Amino acid sequence: MQKDMQTYEIIGAAMRVHKSLGPGFLEPVYQEALEIEFQGRSIPYEREKCLPIIYNERPLKTFYKADFVCLGLLSLN
Repeated sequence: MQKDMQTYEIIGAAMRVHKSLGPGFLEPVYQEALEIEFQGRSIPYEREKCLPIIYNERPLKTFYKADFVCLGLLSLN
């Protein structure tokens, strides 16, 4: 799958969730629904992946938790 097609599939999954659920729910509801969409579309993902933060070439004790990392790629949204 090419990068543009991969992006298209991920955005399509998110659009499907938004179209089906609409606005008004808290984030965990959309995360769970998006996970179902990713599974149905066979999009590999990691949910709530902890990523290190480097400051001045030193790792911080605190980390960043990404909602999803798809296809082994990072998207900071």
